[in-house]
Amino acid sequence: MIEIPIVYEDDSILVISKPAGVIVNRAESVQSETLQDWADKKIGDNYIQFQNDLSSTEFIARSGIVHRLDKDTSGLLIIAKNPEVFIRLQAQFKERDIDKQYLTLVHGLVVPKVGEIRASVGRLPWNRERFGVLPGGKEASTSYSVISYYQLSANKYSYLSVFPHTGRTHQIRIHLKYINHTVVSDEFYAGRKTCRQDKNICPRLFLHAYKLSFTNPITNKQLNLENPLPDDLNHVLSKLSKIQ
Repeated sequence: MIEIPIVYEDDSILVISKPAGVIVNRAESVQSETLQDWADKKIGDNYIQFQNDLSSTEFIARSGIVHRLDKDTSGLLIIAKNPEVFIRLQAQFKERDIDKQYLTLVHGLVVPKVGEIRASVGRLPWNRERFGVLPGGKEASTSYSVISYYQLSANKYSYLSVFPHTGRTHQIRIHLKYINHTVVSDEFYAGRKTCRQDKNICPRLFLHAYKLSFTNPITNKQLNLENPLPDDLNHVLSKLSKIQ
């Protein structure tokens, strides 16, 4: 069984720290153990009391996992323990009442230091595995702020805090590419040559979901959770020199 750190838990909610490399949802093409497999073992006993309730179908099918992170993205993810909480948390996401914050390292010096990227996102017609900015795509918005600038030899980088206001697939990665600042070690969007060079200093995608703020549907109390940058990504920053 894969090891998944639990950041927060009560009678109705689990918030976990997903490690990079772990796939969230099961699929026919996925051979490795997924977060969904882990969730089944963790809260699977809860399914029995709801299995005859039609409103719980999606809750059981998704093993209570309310949202998702890309395979190579690490960080905070919410799992509901019952259908009511699952539905209410999904509604919070739909209404954009859940604040998510990510940490990422990107190529180049991002200017201005604070900004918002608005560009519609959709699946690329010529490559169905990837997404991009498309005129007919879904509306998407991402805010960012620069934490610091770094340099290694001739290469310059920006360490960002990123706030996606919508939840499109690969949204952060696509939007940062759109402004010509791709995420370090992004195999899909940074380009083959750039990614190969990135892997010398950063073995995986530098993207981490480090803050979540949402309302507990049962207690109505605000939960503000943080998950610090993991050791592997901290190690990447330690190789770089901070610049003004």
